[in-house]
Parts: sequence; C-alpha cells; structure tokens
Amino acid sequence: DIYGVLPMILGSLYVTAGAMVVGVPPGILTAVYLSRFAKPRTARLLKPAVSLLAGVPSVVYGFFGLTVLVPAVRTLFGGSGSSMLSASLLLGMMILPTVISLSEAALNAVPASYYEGALALGATHERTVFWVVLPAARSGVMASVVLAVGRAIGEAMAVMMVAGNQARMPAGALKGVRTLT
Repeated sequence: DIYGVLPMILGSLYVTAGAMVVGVPPGILTAVYLSRFAKPRTARLLKPAVSLLAGVPSVVYGFFGLTVLVPAVRTLFGGSGSSMLSASLLLGMMILPTVISLSEAALNAVPASYYEGALALGATHERTVFWVVLPAARSGVMASVVLAVGRAIGEAMAVMMVAGNQARMPAGALKGVRTLT
C-alpha cells in the first residue's frame, strides 16, 4: 500500500471549497441587507445575533452537525451522512459570522457620496447598492472571504465529527474524508 498526506490535503481543499460555495454568497448578501436594506430596528436585532454565532465553540457546531446535518444528509441523499457535503455545509455556517461582520463594515465604510452620486444620476436604490457600493467595498469584502477561508481550513474538531474521518482519496460529495487539520 502507498501512504501519504495527499488525501488529507485534497480533503481539506474540497471541504473548504464547498464551504466557500455554501457560506460566502449568503454572507455577502446578508451583509448588504444589514448595511443598506434593513430597517434600523431589524439591523439592531440581527447584528448581535450574528456576533453571537461567532462566539459559539466549534465543538457545539460539531455536535449540531452530528445530530442534525448528518441525519439530514443521510435522509435526503443516502449514504452514511458523514461526508464531504455535511462538512461543507457545517463549515459554511461557521464562516457566516466572519463574512457578514467584515463585509458589512466594508460596506459601511464606502463614502456616502458614491451612493448619493449614483442616485443623482438616476440609478435605483438596488442598482446603486449592487453596482456602485458593493464594488467600492470589494477589498474589504475580499478580506472577509480570505479570513473565512483561513477559518475553514483551520477548523479541526467540527469537521472531524461530521466528515467521516476516513483517510482516503476524496471519492465524491457523499463519501467520507479526513482533512489535514
């Protein structure tokens, strides 16, 4: 037999890529909503909830994944449920607070003159937010994505609990893997 670290490296990359697909788009859209669309009262209620999610220990996320996500994946897609898909979904949830809070801060840092200028030229609120404000905040949003990738790659306990912890080459989204961490 041939032994090596390549299956774990590939498992880490695949699970992280899946987490980015699951967590980054909703995180950025939630940040846009909190920054530009939510009423002040709604934003005041949701911001602490997002911050609270960031403080949940990874073992708690892992237990949630083990008791909720793994059985759901098993029921919906078959297999054992302990898979790359379960790990990606769980990591996607874990990176949401990072993406939301940092992207929202970047969106709030965009000068008001950009928004007002686009509106003065006849753009709608939505077009202004997505075509002017969001591109202006691109560097901050990308920083949130980079930090989220770092968290996803470095996560060990929650992923080990739901990914199946099988040291073999990744064979599909519904098969178990072991990550490098």
